[in-house]
Amino acid sequence: MLVLLPPSETKAAGGDGPPLELAALTAPELTPVRTELVEALVELADDVPASRTALGLSPKQDEEIARNADLWTAPTRPALQRYTGVLYDALDVGSMTRVQRSRAAHRLAVGSALFGLVRGGDQIPAYRLSAGSALPGLPTLRALWRPALAPVLAAVDDLVVDLRSGSYAALAPVPGAVTVGVLSERPDGTRSVVSHFNKAHKGRLARLLATTTAEPDTPTRLRGLLRRAGLHVEHDGGSAVTLVVPAP
Repeated sequence: MLVLLPPSETKAAGGDGPPLELAALTAPELTPVRTELVEALVELADDVPASRTALGLSPKQDEEIARNADLWTAPTRPALQRYTGVLYDALDVGSMTRVQRSRAAHRLAVGSALFGLVRGGDQIPAYRLSAGSALPGLPTLRALWRPALAPVLAAVDDLVVDLRSGSYAALAPVPGAVTVGVLSERPDGTRSVVSHFNKAHKGRLARLLATTTAEPDTPTRLRGLLRRAGLHVEHDGGSAVTLVVPAP
């Protein structure tokens, strides 16, 4: 099973890993696109106003531009420790056992605007680039990534559970992947789409899928796994699964 996570805008600083080595990341065939984007960000960082415009940053976020300037030389850390925020707080890799962390590093992957796809254990620096960013002189990120990344994802033999947000899923869809929607149910039975807490629910779901010893290979078996874990899951037989949670 491969669980695809969205990245986060916020990243942990520092790290004790070696400088970025693109060919050592998962799917080295993505190295040409990764190289083009890293070099573009490093060059763009020389022009702070242009970087702000391209990356959607305010002057208070200029440290993000400085991070991009140092992409080739900055220390790295595993992807699951690099990304922060609501989803990754709920995933809580730090509280996992060593065996669970090893399983999570292999089973979880992040869809990245800069790297395309990184496994949880891949060593990466802090950076700033979002799926909707437009870098001067380059095609859209979707146009850059889809031809290279789509074949990599299509070649995955395992069941893929795609928890990416829409903008990242659009970079390279995965045919047949299980997608997960989250609905909030009130005591009277009415439901609404979960927005504010969506990331937290998906983070807890990712933790369950990352640490279980089960290996579901179909949406039906995935549904069974989630139900045995006590989750209210609905599945109509297709590739979409709905997680129903009590309204706060």
